[in-house]
Amino acid sequence: MSTLANQLVLAEREDVARGIRLLLGRPLITERGDSPAFEVIRRRQDPLTKWFDYHCGWHLVVEPRLGYARLLKIRTVPDASRLARRLRSGKAPFDRRRYTLLCVTAAELLPVPVTTVGLLADRVVQACATDEALPPFDTASKAERMAFVDVLKLLESYGALFTVDGATESFADSADAKVLYRVDATVLTRLLAAPVGPSRLAVPADGVPLRFEELLRETVREQRYGGADASEAQRNLRLRHAVLRRLFDDPVLHHDELSADELAYLTSPTGRQIVRRAAEQSGFVLEERADGLLLVDPDGIATDSRFPDDSATARVAALLLLEPLTAAPGGLMPEQLTAEAYDLLRRFPQWAKSYQSEDGAQRLTADAVRVLTDFGLARRVGDRTVPRPAAFRYQAATADSPRTVTREEPNR
Repeated sequence: MSTLANQLVLAEREDVARGIRLLLGRPLITERGDSPAFEVIRRRQDPLTKWFDYHCGWHLVVEPRLGYARLLKIRTVPDASRLARRLRSGKAPFDRRRYTLLCVTAAELLPVPVTTVGLLADRVVQACATDEALPPFDTASKAERMAFVDVLKLLESYGALFTVDGATESFADSADAKVLYRVDATVLTRLLAAPVGPSRLAVPADGVPLRFEELLRETVREQRYGGADASEAQRNLRLRHAVLRRLFDDPVLHHDELSADELAYLTSPTGRQIVRRAAEQSGFVLEERADGLLLVDPDGIATDSRFPDDSATARVAALLLLEPLTAAPGGLMPEQLTAEAYDLLRRFPQWAKSYQSEDGAQRLTADAVRVLTDFGLARRVGDRTVPRPAAFRYQAATADSPRTVTREEPNR
């Protein structure tokens, strides 16, 4: 093979590896939002589509003329830790009200290519008023307007909504704000990744709360794996996709999180070979440990959330609480963790000022433990918080402040 041919093969491998990690970090990429990333995916559309289909069973949609790429990721196990977040300072997670407004707003945007914030708000008001299952939307309330702004900013970040004139934030201050939008209905319809649309389940609104878990499973049911009479090929396909989905969506995969069949597949010669090849092709470093597997992205391309991360107080506290937590393999009770958090606040009075209050240690403990559980570094067993094997990779050292931390190596 000539030198030029070798260079072309190498360039394609590098592009595919980068494209995989780009899409894992951001399953929706638009040409307007990130032209270089979109160009990589457009150029390597075919090998990327085949890679995701074979290894994870995920469908990749690339529309060069419309300027977007959407990886339709389906999780085998629902994950409540990855919430939509407000794009304002603090990035608090969406609450039930914001999710409701997000769904209603998206539905009202579909038939209108151009709209204003006032007209759109009026449509949402009418939609909520005509559906008894929805709480009313009151634009006279600033809290309601702020929730609406959070929804609009999220849709803007996805590329489904574009500001032509004005600023979305102005609506939070006044319901009379003037903001003009252009809607990308194609991107809007691609936001939902479930293979079975919720509207196809045909369940009365009053029956949803009673059957929520069942309905949630129905929206992600995939026909390709068959049912109780699935063939051996279908069972092997399901096992491969289930294991690799977990690994590539959650880079720490503990063996005790898998079913007996999934673990047998993962530890088989075929399973190990496929996992190693998939990690190599996507540019990850694969760590194989006695307790499970871990993927490290040395370039941080696939990283949607970081730990350690000294930009957030709760994450700094989480890293520091790992030291006493890993020293107690049996776990710690809430009051023990609170005592550790109280000691941190006492030693560093200029740090974590929002937690320097009577109940600050309890709140800091709750937030830090939530970080550890979301990253798969700890779990709750009864009243105790117990470290997971991956937690022992991290070391924390304090110098003059709790923001000085060290770690063994980067995590995804």
